[in-house]
Amino acid sequence: MFRHAIVRPPAANFADGLTTANLGKPDLALATAQHEAYCAALAGCGLQIHSLPAEEQYPDSTFVEDTAVLTPNFTILARPGTQSRLGEVTAIAPVLRRFYSTVYLIESPGTLDGGDICEAGNHFFIGISQRTNQEGARQLAAIVEAHGYKTWVVDIRNISSILHLKSGIAYLNNNHMLLMEELAGREEFSSYEVISIPASETYACNCLLVNDTVLVPFGFPHASTELARRSYKILELDMSEFRKMDGGVSCLSLRF
Repeated sequence: MFRHAIVRPPAANFADGLTTANLGKPDLALATAQHEAYCAALAGCGLQIHSLPAEEQYPDSTFVEDTAVLTPNFTILARPGTQSRLGEVTAIAPVLRRFYSTVYLIESPGTLDGGDICEAGNHFFIGISQRTNQEGARQLAAIVEAHGYKTWVVDIRNISSILHLKSGIAYLNNNHMLLMEELAGREEFSSYEVISIPASETYACNCLLVNDTVLVPFGFPHASTELARRSYKILELDMSEFRKMDGGVSCLSLRF
C-alpha cells in the first residue's frame, strides 16, 4: 500500500523543459489544473500529498519520478542523463532523507532516470535508454540485488517512440504487465500475463496502480477497456499538457 506521494507543480517556465514530443507548447494554466486534478486523484486513493514548491531553476522538475527510485526500506537518488536536470536530485534529496534513513546514490559515470525503472514486486526492470546508461543500470542492479531483489535489463534504445522504459510498460498486480506492442513479445516479460497495447495507444502504457485504482491517461479507450475487463478500477486523467513535454501519469509523483 502506498501512503505518501511527493509532487511538485509545474513552474512558470515549464514550457522551456526538454521534450521530443513535437506536440506544441504546453498551456501553463491548463497544466497546473491537470496537476491539481492528479494530486486530488492520489489523495482520493488514500495518499498523503507532500507538495514541494515550483522550481523555475529546473523547468522539468515537475517530473519528480526521474530523481529517485523508492522502495519500502531504502531509496536510491538517481543521476539524470541530461546535465540540466542534475540539480533536481540535489533539491529533492533533503525531502527524501526525512522519510528514509538508508539512501544510496548513482554515481558518475553512471546515469539513471527514475522513469527507466519499473518495479514489479520483488523484480526490477531497468531500462537502458537515451537517459540511463549501462553503468547506471549496473549500479542500480548491484544496490537492489544486495537487498534481495531480482533485476532484468531491458534495452529500449532502438525504440524511437518512447523516451523511458515506463513510457511503454506498467506493472499492475495479479501478474499483469501492460506493454506497448514493441515490448509485448520480449523474453523479459514471458512470465507475466501481458496486456498488449496497440501503437495508437502507446501513451496509455504509462499508467499507474495506486492501491486499488489504476490512474490512466484520458482518451485511450482500448487500454481502459482492457483494464476494466480484468476488473481493475480505473480513473482517467487528462494529461495533454504533460504529454507535450514527454511526461506521463507516473512521472509526476514519487510514491511510497
